[in-house]
Amino acid sequence: MARELGMNPKRLGKLSNEKQEPWKAPLPAFIERIYLKRFGRERPVDVKSIEEVLRSKEIKKEERGIRKQLERKSVQSDQKANPHSRNHFT
Repeated sequence: MARELGMNPKRLGKLSNEKQEPWKAPLPAFIERIYLKRFGRERPVDVKSIEEVLRSKEIKKEERGIRKQLERKSVQSDQKANPHSRNHFT
């Protein structure tokens, strides 16, 4: 029965061979190792919650929309002021 479940004591060493297969390490240790390898530090400089990240993305999106509206209005007012000027976008 133990053999069917993969609980053979002779094989337990193979199950946790994290030196050759690092993904077999406990998850927190694996994440710490790959983060250090990727970013060169153990922890992020600025830690934010998911809610903070989403809110900052929403704010940036709103600001971008407002900027685009202002740009459109300025292009339209330029075209009204100079009706004989050529449109650069066509």
